[in-house]
Amino acid sequence: MDSGRRRGLNSVLSSLSLLCVVLDLQLDGVLGATPVEIEHHLEMGRKLLAAGQLAEALSHYHSAVEGDSKNYLTYYKRAAVFLAMGKSKSALPDLTHAIQLKPDFLAARLQRGNILLKQGSTQEAREDFQAVLKRSPDHEEAHDQLHKADELELLQEEAHEANHRGDYTTTVQVLERVIELSPWDPESRELRAECYIRLGEPRKAIMDLTPATRLRADNRAGFLKLSQLHYSLGEHHDSLNHVRECLKLDQDDKECFAHYKQVKKLSKQLDSAEELISEQRYQEAIEKYESVMRTEPNVAFYTNKAKERICFCLVKMTSAEEAVDICSEAHQREPQNIHILRDRAEAYILLQEYEKAVEDYQEAREFDQENQEIREGLNRAQKLLKLSRKRDYYKILGVSRSANKQEIIKAYRKLAQQWHPDNFQSEADKKEAEKKFIDIASAKEVLTDPEMRQKFDSGEDPLDPENQQGGGGGGGREWPFGFNPFEGGNFHFKFQYN
Repeated sequence: MDSGRRRGLNSVLSSLSLLCVVLDLQLDGVLGATPVEIEHHLEMGRKLLAAGQLAEALSHYHSAVEGDSKNYLTYYKRAAVFLAMGKSKSALPDLTHAIQLKPDFLAARLQRGNILLKQGSTQEAREDFQAVLKRSPDHEEAHDQLHKADELELLQEEAHEANHRGDYTTTVQVLERVIELSPWDPESRELRAECYIRLGEPRKAIMDLTPATRLRADNRAGFLKLSQLHYSLGEHHDSLNHVRECLKLDQDDKECFAHYKQVKKLSKQLDSAEELISEQRYQEAIEKYESVMRTEPNVAFYTNKAKERICFCLVKMTSAEEAVDICSEAHQREPQNIHILRDRAEAYILLQEYEKAVEDYQEAREFDQENQEIREGLNRAQKLLKLSRKRDYYKILGVSRSANKQEIIKAYRKLAQQWHPDNFQSEADKKEAEKKFIDIASAKEVLTDPEMRQKFDSGEDPLDPENQQGGGGGGGREWPFGFNPFEGGNFHFKFQYN
């Protein structure tokens, strides 16, 4: 009986010993690593860091720190990788660990001081630089950085005082040096951005707020402000992107969500309007831009944009008179917008008011002398003006420049009946009627032939002898079909109005 108990007890003890060995092996893998393994991770981290493979180097330094959490150098080296990756916030805890493990580790103190200085934390940075100088009084870099910390603190005070008294220009000037010394300080960038907004320079404010949003862990206010600035400038896609970043941080943020709904609605309307224009559905595009003005009546950019694009659509629809009214209203809002001037010039051309068209194109060219479209438009308007002073086939037939072939033939038949020479008795009246009849027939020939009409619309008279190859010839008008049925005295014939 006793021997059986002894065998049972020995068996339990043996099992416990085996279990301890297994647990020891498992814990060794979880809680630590051998010195050889740690050294391997450190060596691999060093090589990968030198090769610029920062993510891979960081992975090895993570393993080294996990393997030996009491080694100050592993923390310091991992901090170096974080700094190389631009992650100064992640580097700070490692440098602090290294200093806690080895208080006289001056390199870590100096590095931490430099980071704190760039973050604008002058008091903490000063303590690190003074600690370095206490152990190494002749440390040149520590002296220089301590001097910068003192300078930064004075400048920060000066900037806040200038801002408090409303001197935003001085605040911006002082903050220039502040941000040079502490580029990772979000507060200084945010203050300068506010000053730029008050000075009416929103784009400069955006340039400061953009990096500032990355310098704070939860910067919903920064993302919202960025979104609002882009929105005010008409950059609705950028506005939408930034307000979405705010909602990623907190989807229940009331201010961001309200702004998001407004931007999303307006952005959708604007994109839809431009898509309709690309599909040449101009009337629908006009209606969509009218919706844009109702959605956002308070930001001038969107009303201006809507007026500009409605002007464009009306020209494309050949609604010339209405286009001139809308384009003129848009021009008053944006006097230097060359697209509005171009579109109004085209509306004037439709109305055959060539002098006004030339004036608009000339004004547009003053604002952009290199724009090829404006130069070509001006050249065409000048040709049409010159041509109108000779013979304007549209005016001869009394039709608009957008008239179709059926309208042109209808006008031609009416005028040909009215001015047929057989309708007149005296020789003088017949002569005058003949001239008009030739002009009417010429107008019909040019405007019903697509190629000839295109030439005329470009400012060239296809029936002008000066434009014909070989030139020459007399100055009198010629019958467009190569003969004059009115030659030879008295005649009577039946005219076919085709």
